[in-house]
Amino acid sequence: MRPLIGIIDYGMGNLRSVEKGFEKVGYCAEVCSSPEKITEYNGVVLPGVGAFGDAMANLRERGLLERILEYLESGRNFLGICLGMQLLFSYSEEHGRFEGLGVIPGRVVRLPDVVKVPHMGWNVLNARPDMPLVAGIESGSRFYFVHSFFCDPEDPESVIGTTPYGLEFTSAVRKGNAWGLQFHPEKSSLLGLKVLKNFGRLVAEGGA
Repeated sequence: MRPLIGIIDYGMGNLRSVEKGFEKVGYCAEVCSSPEKITEYNGVVLPGVGAFGDAMANLRERGLLERILEYLESGRNFLGICLGMQLLFSYSEEHGRFEGLGVIPGRVVRLPDVVKVPHMGWNVLNARPDMPLVAGIESGSRFYFVHSFFCDPEDPESVIGTTPYGLEFTSAVRKGNAWGLQFHPEKSSLLGLKVLKNFGRLVAEGGA
């Protein structure tokens, strides 16, 4: 069976766990590092852990940056996870200022000093019930987070989920065919698998 979903390998992601997560919910996915191959998939996932600037540099050096932007413009479903979600934004203030993919207008900023940083562990997701990526997820369900920075979108309409941690930060986004999750669905047990299944269904049906 030809994989429906490509998981981009740019040297900074929890790749195998994401791949196995999709397999568990019945969707064929594979890790891909070839810029040329990205366009072949019905859906693409950009995972990521580490620093924003390093991630953008890796994408650029490996020839993946332009292909990702082309893919996003194609209208097919695209999911950013953790750092992958942050890369969808205009820029990050992590260790300076670094330009992102610019798909979602807004910035990535550090969590407030009033809480322990990094934010690590289980926390709630207050999700919009009308969004297919989080369909069937009750508001207040818990997911696994590991991050020190959060996304601050310019348009509140792009926010499809928030999480309390020193402030109510954006933990899930959508703009057109681009989706983002600050938490790790692949590390979030059955509910995380449900989110991956929702994305797989979106890809299989070709909707956004």
